[in-house]
Amino acid sequence: MKLKFLATEPDLIDLRANLATRQWMDETSESFAYRCLPLNIANAYGWSFHLKQDLVVHWNGGRAIDDITIKSDEDVSRVVASIFGHGIITFHTHGLFQTEPGWSLMASGPANTPKDGISPLSGIIETDWSPFSFTMNWKITRPNQWISFKKEDAFCSIFPIQRGALESIEPELLPIESDPDLKEEHDLWGAARKKFNADLEKDGSYAQQEKWQKSYYRGKRPDGSPGAEDHIIKLRLQEFKKKLTPTQ
Repeated sequence: MKLKFLATEPDLIDLRANLATRQWMDETSESFAYRCLPLNIANAYGWSFHLKQDLVVHWNGGRAIDDITIKSDEDVSRVVASIFGHGIITFHTHGLFQTEPGWSLMASGPANTPKDGISPLSGIIETDWSPFSFTMNWKITRPNQWISFKKEDAFCSIFPIQRGALESIEPELLPIESDPDLKEEHDLWGAARKKFNADLEKDGSYAQQEKWQKSYYRGKRPDGSPGAEDHIIKLRLQEFKKKLTPTQ
């Protein structure tokens, strides 16, 4: 599937495939956060706009546009602004995405990247037909505090979603006993996890050598048999190919 971004101001665009790494995950003991495969995949899921300069923002708690202050050593007027008031800052993306028919775009903050005092807002845009650009908004949650964004920080992450897919889903809530085979597997995993955690306290045990259970990470069922054939351990997306001259 093709995903295109038509830039209106190419000099302001730094659009890249997401990485699985996060600074806070690097700083965990023995980088243990990376043992959580769902985190790793979510981190790398999509592409992000990155800042080309440092900036700080401040909100005094008021409702007006002027109650937000944005400062930087560089001119960031084309990058970020206070447009709505109410503690909301707006980043400009300077372009239009084009997806194939039936596909929209999810836009939000970078996954698993908490930022103190401010929270990204999410939106879904019908990018298969719309000639309208979109902005990325963040809501300041802590007034009277300077909040910093650093050069290279991601401020908007995007990935395509198929329109109508959720509406076609027929959700059901059932007791696990309704699937005896699944319950048996789950019980087997639960017992193994309990034993593994207990063995972590035993010097020289297999659990201490392994440090953590790797069945899901390796795509294995509790009995060691293979799970899904398309199990993903690493997600590395293609970068946007730059074709910034009208003749290309």
